[in-house]
Amino acid sequence: MRTGLAWADAALAFVLELVALAVLARAGHRLGGGGLPGVAPAVALPVVAAVLWARFAAPRAGRTSTGRRLAVQLLVLGGAAVLLGLQGAPGWAGLLGGVVVLNLVAAALLPSVHAPPERRP
Repeated sequence: MRTGLAWADAALAFVLELVALAVLARAGHRLGGGGLPGVAPAVALPVVAAVLWARFAAPRAGRTSTGRRLAVQLLVLGGAAVLLGLQGAPGWAGLLGGVVVLNLVAAALLPSVHAPPERRP
């Protein structure tokens, strides 16, 4: 049962990551003034977030501390929620922020789906 919940939580985490990248792209486009001038920040914000995520928060990020992992997760996912609120969608921002918190708490309490399987004799 707990393993099934852990996989569901991991799938939710992936969806949240994709949502965060989309929100960051939209925010970058709006910060850049829209139109053609907004393309560069629309690409840059998600790329920076993806690089940070790959380096510190991804399951195969290597030897990173739990604190760094959590900090990057909160920066990217929480930042997306804040930007969503600043873009005029406070209800969606609150929903995203709440789901992110629940997801991170569940990830801390459930067994990792990325851990190597236990060997049985």
